[in-house]
Amino acid sequence: MKFQRNLRAEVNIDLTPLIDVVFLLLIFFMVSTSFTRESNLLVNLPEANGELAEDVALRIEVLIARNGSYTVNGQALINTDAQTLMDAIGAIAAGDNTVPLTITADAETTHQSVVTAMDVAARLGFSRLSIATRQAMDP
Repeated sequence: MKFQRNLRAEVNIDLTPLIDVVFLLLIFFMVSTSFTRESNLLVNLPEANGELAEDVALRIEVLIARNGSYTVNGQALINTDAQTLMDAIGAIAAGDNTVPLTITADAETTHQSVVTAMDVAARLGFSRLSIATRQAMDP
């Protein structure tokens, strides 16, 4: 007796649409993800009609001239490099980043010089940063 065999069709799964979907998802997530690292620096902005701050024995004052040169506690720095500014502030602070740091900049100086000083303060871990201003004159 001869039995007839049922021929089974091969079961194939087409992976092409699945791979297409995975690549589309990968591209979507790559495009929609932002890789920027935002950092914030808390700044105490002085008020024009505020009271005088308490007198602290050790204070660091960074003066930025119109041409972008830095002076730290009355000592002019040899260049405008951020590492030089970091070394000067670090030497005065001696590792104590709770010392008040004041940035005083000329009104005509570039933003880059002020941002560099603020960035150096942030990298050294200073938490008490203030920016010196003067009271506006009434017209």
